[in-house]
Amino acid sequence: MTGGPRRIDDGWEAIIYDLDGTLVDLAVDWDEVATAVVGTFAKRGIDTSGNLWDLLERASRADLRGHVEEIISEYEREGARYSERLPLAEQVIEEERPIAVCSLNCEEACRIALATHGLEEHVDAVIGRDSAAKPKPDPGPLEAAAAALEVPPERTVFVGDTDRDAITAERAGTGFLYVRDLF
Repeated sequence: MTGGPRRIDDGWEAIIYDLDGTLVDLAVDWDEVATAVVGTFAKRGIDTSGNLWDLLERASRADLRGHVEEIISEYEREGARYSERLPLAEQVIEEERPIAVCSLNCEEACRIALATHGLEEHVDAVIGRDSAAKPKPDPGPLEAAAAALEVPPERTVFVGDTDRDAITAERAGTGFLYVRDLF
């Protein structure tokens, strides 16, 4: 489709967007982040199997959550400063409905990316990985974003780029659109 993404149906009262891969592309080498986190686990002789997000979840049980969170967040904050704005971001500026961002990235990185691309004044709420008790795909962050917009989850649509986002939406009772389906 030429001319950018198709507009999101007006039947939704609010829109909640994922950040990385949806509105921006964070300049983060995720393999490098995973290597840094694995090193932290390995130094303590703790199992390093699984992906980065598995390790973050396991970090709480190993009393490493704060340390691992800071490693990941530092990469995300830096990556947010050098992020690339994606085509869907234009809709955030043009949209009149309430808008939130709900991301697996830390809240500060979300805010940096939004500010970097002139989107912060168009977003009413930001919920990052560290803004809720559990990260996506737990429904809590998405429910918190809907609550911050004062719109019931069933009247909101979540726009994301991963199956994790789709699962989160299903668990929270929101609508869901893959960003790829808007083009």
